Amino acid sequence: MSAYQHYKQEVVDACHALLQRGYLKATEGNISARIKQQESFAITPSNYDYAKMQVDDICILNYEIKPIEGTLKPSIESSMHAAVYQNRPDVHCIIHTHQPYASALALINMPIPALFDEQVRFLGRSVDIISYAPSGTSFLKNAVKAKVKNNNNAYILQNHGVLVLGGTMEQAIHNMALLEKCALTYLLAIMTEKKITKIPLFIREIAFAKLRTDEKKFAELGNS
Repeated sequence: MSAYQHYKQEVVDACHALLQRGYLKATEGNISARIKQQESFAITPSNYDYAKMQVDDICILNYEIKPIEGTLKPSIESSMHAAVYQNRPDVHCIIHTHQPYASALALINMPIPALFDEQVRFLGRSVDIISYAPSGTSFLKNAVKAKVKNNNNAYILQNHGVLVLGGTMEQAIHNMALLEKCALTYLLAIMTEKKITKIPLFIREIAFAKLRTDEKKFAELGNS
């Protein structure tokens, strides 16, 4: 049995769960999990049907994107995932999808402000836009690297999709679903052409402080 079996299984289970919920389609997007106490991670292969995904299909890479285990070609976005893990020690799982409502905001270049306290508590002060760069390029990796240092857990990739982070896979999936709910609600509110209110600043900062406390705990866990 592979020494990375646990991490591979975690990624496969997440793929099947998100596919069942309708957040993944066919081969789009990618999912990864940080390998504890190593500078490496497990990630989905490139252009591979999630419905067929099995444990042995998952790729193990180091942060230089050199293969450690696996026979399939890793996701084209592997360097983007590596950049997040290198710059956010609290992040242990990453989900990138093309989910429709948040992706609609990606097309109109519209970040999501602090609409709900739950949103700030788990996703961050806002859901920011990461400027467009072609998939799989160093331009996208560097844009993501610069933005994730703000310690938020959800981002909209302009003309592309979304990037969601979590201290656990369960939390990453929760954050991804929360982002889609916020995106849908925000789109509906925009359509009314009425003034859109935000939560008060002091509530936002209290919620974000709780998020930062969680992130520090996850960062410590990764080093233990």
